[in-house]
Amino acid sequence: MTRRDQDGQANLTATLLLVGLIVAVVWIWKRLPLVTQDYLVERVIPLTLLGVAVVLFVWVVARKLHRRWKDRLERDRLIIRFEREPSPEKRLDLAFEVIELNWYKLQGLERVAPAMVELFVTTMKTALGDKQHLIRGKAASHLGVLQDKTTVPLLLAALEDDHAYVRACAALALGRMRASEAKAKLESVMREDWDQTVRSRAREALERLTGW
Repeated sequence: MTRRDQDGQANLTATLLLVGLIVAVVWIWKRLPLVTQDYLVERVIPLTLLGVAVVLFVWVVARKLHRRWKDRLERDRLIIRFEREPSPEKRLDLAFEVIELNWYKLQGLERVAPAMVELFVTTMKTALGDKQHLIRGKAASHLGVLQDKTTVPLLLAALEDDHAYVRACAALALGRMRASEAKAKLESVMREDWDQTVRSRAREALERLTGW
């Protein structure tokens, strides 16, 4: 029996059990005295539903906390790998992975932020040409997470990149950094860029800057 057949059989069994349970509950309910039914409706069922809601809430919170704890452990492990990795290409991949695992937030990355900034800046300056625009754009967007204002001129220049993806990522980064000095350029991009995604990213960046 294949895995798909096993899953299908398990789903069918679960459905039949659920239908049987519903039928049994209805059968029992109809045979209860009216006084008992009223008591259940007024007292027991609301308390049961409240208890289920509380349990579900605690379960969701516990899962979220556990996920964050696991993410932090994995983030710290990757940071150590990033610090020890001699290959620039592998360091770049690790830097991308760490920032994404950290939910695009600077908190927790302060120790390696300067090294990552240097790596992303170098990548934007050296990953030239048509085939490397994805790496260039990714480095630009991740610079915005690290909040280093010295990279604003580089990101402003990236708003004129030949590839729309790079321009959109640069606008995203400037918005993340709330770089007020980029306002005029972003307004120009929002009005004049031929690519709709780039215009949208520029508008979103301006919203962060001005609170529109």
